[in-house]
Amino acid sequence: MTSEQVRTFADSVARIREGEDLAAETEALLAQLTPEEKLWLLDGDVDFWPGMGSMMQDGYNRRPIEMGRIDRLGIPGLRFSDGPRGAVVGASTAFPVAMARGATWDVDLEERIGVVIGRELRAHGANFFGGVCINLPRHPAWGRAQETYGEDPYLLGEFGAALVRGIHRNAMAVAKHYALNSMENARFKVDVRADDATLHEVFLPHFRRVVEEGVDGIMTSYNAVNGEWAGQNEQLMEGILRSRWGFEGVTVSDFIFGLRDGATSLAAGLDVEEPFRQQRAQHLSEDLEAGRASWDHVDRAARRILRTQLAFHARELEAEPGLDTVFSDEHRALAREASRASIVLLQNERVDGTPVLPLEADALESVAVIGRLADLPNTGDEGSSNVRSPHVVTALEGLTAALPHARITSVLEDDPDAAAEAAASADVAIVVVGYTAADEGEYLGAESMADPALLSLFPPLPDGAPAFDLSGAAGGMGTAAGGDRESLRLRPIDVEVVRATVAANPRTIVVVVTAGAVITEEWRHEVPALVVGWYSGAEGGHALADVLLGESDASGRLPYSIPTTEQHLPFFDRDAASIVYDRWFGQRLLDRDGRAAAFPLGFGLSYTSFAIEEITPPQIAGESFETTVRVTNIGSRSGRQVVQLYGVVDAEDFPRRVLLGFAPVELAAGETVEVVAEGSLRPLQRWTDEGFVPAAATAVLEAASHAGDPDAAVTPLRLR
Repeated sequence: MTSEQVRTFADSVARIREGEDLAAETEALLAQLTPEEKLWLLDGDVDFWPGMGSMMQDGYNRRPIEMGRIDRLGIPGLRFSDGPRGAVVGASTAFPVAMARGATWDVDLEERIGVVIGRELRAHGANFFGGVCINLPRHPAWGRAQETYGEDPYLLGEFGAALVRGIHRNAMAVAKHYALNSMENARFKVDVRADDATLHEVFLPHFRRVVEEGVDGIMTSYNAVNGEWAGQNEQLMEGILRSRWGFEGVTVSDFIFGLRDGATSLAAGLDVEEPFRQQRAQHLSEDLEAGRASWDHVDRAARRILRTQLAFHARELEAEPGLDTVFSDEHRALAREASRASIVLLQNERVDGTPVLPLEADALESVAVIGRLADLPNTGDEGSSNVRSPHVVTALEGLTAALPHARITSVLEDDPDAAAEAAASADVAIVVVGYTAADEGEYLGAESMADPALLSLFPPLPDGAPAFDLSGAAGGMGTAAGGDRESLRLRPIDVEVVRATVAANPRTIVVVVTAGAVITEEWRHEVPALVVGWYSGAEGGHALADVLLGESDASGRLPYSIPTTEQHLPFFDRDAASIVYDRWFGQRLLDRDGRAAAFPLGFGLSYTSFAIEEITPPQIAGESFETTVRVTNIGSRSGRQVVQLYGVVDAEDFPRRVLLGFAPVELAAGETVEVVAEGSLRPLQRWTDEGFVPAAATAVLEAASHAGDPDAAVTPLRLR
C-alpha cells in the first residue's frame, strides 16, 4: 500500500459495515502503524505528571480520559468514563448505586439504565465505560460494595450482562475488577488466594457471563491473585479469560497502581496501562531493546485494541445525543423509577390495628423528619464512581414536595431529645440514619498514597514542575477517606435517636441509608417499620416519598442476606496482606451452618400479599432451562412480586441452596399470572480437573419469594 493509498480508521469501519472481515481490516490497519504508534496504543495519551496535575486541580474524570488516539490514521482511541452510578464525566444523572439496582431484581430496568448512562457519556465525548462492576462482596464490610449488585454470582452476572447490553447502544462496556477484588483498604497490597474450584464456581462465573454477552473490555484489579498481581497475571488473562472463555476484547489495568512492571504485564496479556503515560512510557522501549519484552506481544495488544474499536464503531448505535440529554427530565424520571423499585421494606408492623405503611397523605397533618442524613445529598462515596449531578433530592425535600399541606418538622442534628420532642407532636416520624462517604467507599486515606513501593511506580518529577500533595484527596477525588466499614451497625447516637423517636411516637419509620448489610438486632424489634433506602441517586428523595405514601408498591428485594450477628460472617481483616477465599459466605454460609438470617437473600415485603402456587417441571436446553410459575396477588391492592428460582441440592462441600433465576411480575389485586421464568443450571455445577460437572444427579427446583421460603412451590430437577 503506497502513501497515497493509506487506509484510515474510518475507511476500515466503512468496509466492515459493507461486509468486509473484521480481522482482515484490523490487520490492514495494524500494518500501517509505525513502531512508535503501536507503543502509543498501549497506555494513556497524557504524560503522568500533567495528567495527575489536571486531575488534582479539575477533579477526577470530569472529561473523557483518552488512550491510544492516533490522528494520522483517524484512530479515535479509548475515551474513558468511569461509573457505575452513572456517567462520571461532566455533570450527569446519578442513579441509585449498583447495589440498590440489584435490589430491583429487574434486568430490563438495568438495561434501560445502561442505555441512558451510555447516552450521557457519549454526549460528553466518551466512548469507553469502565463501570460494569461485578465483584462479589464476600463480606458486607467491603467499602465498595455499593458499586456491585449483590452477593450471588448468578445475580451479578445477569445484571452485568444487562448493563453491557444497555451501554452497547452508545459506547463500549468494560467489566471490572478482574478478579477477587472485595477488600478496599488493603487493595494495593493484598494477595487473595483461592483454589480452582472456588475461582470457577464462585468468583469468576459473572465475568464469564459478561464475556458471553460481548463485553468490550475487562479491567484488572489492584490485588494479587494466587501470588501474582492481577494486572500481570497470565493465568487470569491469557489462560482463563481468553483461552477458556474466548474473550476477544481489550484488557486494561486499574488506574496508576494496576501493574508493577510494564513488560511483564504486556507478556501476561494486559493490553492497555491506564490512565496516563506511566510505567510503559518510561521503560517499555528499553525493555524491547534489551529483549525483556517482545514486539510480538506489542502487536498482539495493538491488534486487540484496534479490533475492539473497529467492532464498536462499525456496529449500529443510537443517534448522536446532544448535551441537552444529560440530566434531562426523561433521565431523571428513570432514576426515580429505579430508586422506587430498589427500596426494600423489611418490617411493617401494625400500630392501632393498621400497618404503619403505606402512609395516607390526605390523613397526615404533621410529619417529623429526623436524622443527620434526612437532608443530606448522599448518593454514595466520593471515589471514582462519584457522579456530580446538578441536583440531588434529599428525603426531606422529597417528603416536603409530596406533602404540601402537612406541617413538616425536621431535626437534623444528633439530638435524641429534640427528635423525641418533634416526634411527639407529629402524626408520624420518619428517621433517616445510616452511612456516608466517610463511613464506606473507595479508600482515599493518605497512607494509601504514601507507600514507597507504590510511589516508585511514578515517573521522575520533571525539572521545575510543581510537586503535588497526593495524600487525602487522591487523584482529584473527594475528601472523605471511605474504605472498608469498621462496623456493620449504626452509630450509637443513631440508635439513641431511633429509640427516643419511637418512644415518643409509636408510628415511627426508620430508613437506613447503606450499601451493604446493616445488623439491626439491638433495636429493630422496637420499631414498627424498617426500610432500606440505599444511596438512592439524584431522585432518591422523591422516590422515597412515592413508596412511603403508597404511590408505588414496596417492591425491592434484598440482593444479599443480613445476619443476626457478625459472628455468622466469614473472617475479614481489612488490613490483611494475604487472605484465603473459599466458597462460604452470605446466605450459603448461613445455610451450611444452620443459622437463620435476620433477613435472607431475596427478602422484601410488599403492601399486598402473593401466593406462589405451582411450578411446572423445567424444560432443559443445555445449561439453561425454562419453567412456568403460577402467582396470585391475594391482597387488596396492586403490587410487584419477584419470583426467585433456587436449586436445592445435597452434595458434599457444596452450597445447599443456590440462585438459578428470577422474574419480576406486576399483578393487580386478585390477579393470577403464569410467569415464564428462565434459569441456569451452571450454579449447580462443580469444578473438577476435567471441567464442570453436575454437583449431584438430582436437585429440587424451588419457586420462592426469598431464599429458604417455607411456602415455595417445588418440582424435581434432574441434572444428569
